[in-house]
Amino acid sequence: MFRRYFVWLAAFVLVTSASAAASAADPVVLKIGTLAPADSTWGRVFKVWQKGFSERTSGAVTIQFFWNGQQGDEISMVGKIRTGQLDGAAITAVGLGQIYKQVLVLQLPGVFTSWDKLDAARNKMKGQFDAEFEKAGFKNLGWGDVGAAHNMSKGFEVRTPKDLKRKGVFYEKGDPIAPMIYQLIGDITPKELGVPEITAALTSGAVNVVDAPPLAAEQLQWAPQLDHINRMVDGYAIGALVFSSTKFKSLPADVQTALVETGGVSANALTKSIRAADDAAYLRLAGDPAKGVKGRMTDYTTTPAENAEWAKLFADARAKLKAGTFNAETVDAVEAAAK
Repeated sequence: MFRRYFVWLAAFVLVTSASAAASAADPVVLKIGTLAPADSTWGRVFKVWQKGFSERTSGAVTIQFFWNGQQGDEISMVGKIRTGQLDGAAITAVGLGQIYKQVLVLQLPGVFTSWDKLDAARNKMKGQFDAEFEKAGFKNLGWGDVGAAHNMSKGFEVRTPKDLKRKGVFYEKGDPIAPMIYQLIGDITPKELGVPEITAALTSGAVNVVDAPPLAAEQLQWAPQLDHINRMVDGYAIGALVFSSTKFKSLPADVQTALVETGGVSANALTKSIRAADDAAYLRLAGDPAKGVKGRMTDYTTTPAENAEWAKLFADARAKLKAGTFNAETVDAVEAAAK
């Protein structure tokens, strides 16, 4: 009987040891969500990162992307990182604001007039923002960009703020800025939508105005539903690759280094490729009259007087948001850096 017991015990130890060895040999999979389609500009860069990271770790740790909002909108993805259902996500300002609301000052309307000015402000604030992300349980692997935003619409031009009255506008869940702008304009009932819901709203006609970068409008299939584009840039849409601090700290030191270095390279590549791709998308939609290039949409240029109306609206919105939603010192620091 004892002999049988020890034989059974030895067999059990061998089986469990073999299972443990097999388990240890299985790659660790890091789950990352994104709203970007797999075949988009973002998707192509992420696939290169995915391959490079796997090679760097010899396949011991790999990255799995969930494309096209498979894990929900950005608010859902941030929540899933907190609960451990996701390890990271590529998110825009709305998602970043769920981690640290003050980062949304980089999206305040009328502050930046070029990418260079945004870069200057973001670099100046990087230490503060990254530290606050860490406090919230997130690690910023690298900043990225989405593009330069333009007003696009269906069937009409948006030359001044009052042209938005009684139109089908929306704001993304978690965005405190657009609702303030619509409130100041008045006579507008905006819809609160997640990014995955916008295409259906455009198709049904419930939404007929989109303020977004041309590249995002193309990649997310919004552009086919729109036919007018304002040449005025009214903001610069940002994003970042964020990761769970808890998950990051659980990884071996060499894997942490690989994740930081390859993630940083990916973010830098996105910055360059996305800006260029967004410029190309804008050219496809708006054309270039000076060069005789016709775009798919009807383009128009606002006058100095019309621009002044937008500038006043944006200044009023910043003042209101600075008085309650955002920290005044952070707003002042970003505005100073933008100058």
